[in-house]
Amino acid sequence: MSVYEYTALDVNGKNTSGIVDAESALTARQKLRDSKIFPVSIKEVSVTSEKKESKTFSLLQFFSRSIKPSELSMMTRHLSTLVGAGFPLVSAIDTLIPQTGSHVFKKTLANIKDSIVEGKSFADALSLYPGVFSAIYINMVRSGETSGTLEIVLERLADIAEKQQALKSQIRSALVYPVLMLIVGAVVLFFLLAYIVPNITSIFSDMNQILPAPTRFLIAFSDLFKHYWWVILIMIFVVILALRSFKKTSKGSCFLDKSLLSFPLVGTLARKLAVARFSRTLGSLLENGVPMLHALEIVKNIVGNIIISNAIETAAKEVEGGQGLGMVLTESKVFPNLFTQMVKVGEQSGELEKMLKKAADVYENEIELSVMNITSMLEPVMILIMGIIVAFIVISICLPIFEMNQLVV
Repeated sequence: MSVYEYTALDVNGKNTSGIVDAESALTARQKLRDSKIFPVSIKEVSVTSEKKESKTFSLLQFFSRSIKPSELSMMTRHLSTLVGAGFPLVSAIDTLIPQTGSHVFKKTLANIKDSIVEGKSFADALSLYPGVFSAIYINMVRSGETSGTLEIVLERLADIAEKQQALKSQIRSALVYPVLMLIVGAVVLFFLLAYIVPNITSIFSDMNQILPAPTRFLIAFSDLFKHYWWVILIMIFVVILALRSFKKTSKGSCFLDKSLLSFPLVGTLARKLAVARFSRTLGSLLENGVPMLHALEIVKNIVGNIIISNAIETAAKEVEGGQGLGMVLTESKVFPNLFTQMVKVGEQSGELEKMLKKAADVYENEIELSVMNITSMLEPVMILIMGIIVAFIVISICLPIFEMNQLVV
């Protein structure tokens, strides 16, 4: 079965477009007419399964950039509802294709449906698009298919995605005001140093006396900023590129991630984010039947910090040798003590999955409080810094004026 892209007119005469799967172009046209959609043009956009698989890897970057996490979580939630209501998987996916907003995602779902029709499992069909569906998503779907609880697994995947998006939205919302203040402050300082200060300090050029040190520093810095601001921007850009290149190396990544964890406030927040992500994901994988060692191998790639990732990799080796997960994580000295204690209690009670989810809830709540505390501290600190800079500029300008007045007297 092939996938066709069409432009058509609906019953109201309005232009519409989309995709439809059919055996041939003639069948696709008839299928559209039966849906009261009248095709103007139609062309095939899918390929045979062999060509489709060979083209998958060349399209991964395109797919991963075009499909939003919110679209994926919404599709997962709807698919869980349809499968739970008794829809066959192929029919459920076919129902969701027209309801998907992204044109790229429509093609992806259509190709996944065709792969299932050709005999692949749902997990194998998803694995053709690793840029869209993560290893966690694919492995949980595979375990759901094996255990016959696919609708439950899909619902849990949707829950995980929605909680992660909600947490990201809260962090972004909390940082909007400080970032806006930073931008406005930078623009004001640029205007002061590049235009206002040079015009005011030009009156001191005819003075036959040595200017105060703060005034000389302000004039020199203002001249540098006015004539070579573009050099400063280039230097900032080069530093950013150098840091990104340095982070891509193994030593650079280790150094930067270790330094991040060492910062007083930001490091604590980064650690809590990694632990919350690790805890919730591991708990969901274990709850859906994924073996411990395989689950640890998956979650080490999603914590976002190579120091913590290395600790998880070491823990997996120790667990494989018969050690308890809680004890191994305690010995790593990377995870918070509260978290490791909760893991130990979960192992002893036989409810590790529930304890991991509780730990994730605890640290996600702490993250929200930490973000609120940090942003509440940032605002007065930024105002204080701006006040000090402006005060320095005013004093630097007023000092020579005071000296001039003394000379006149």
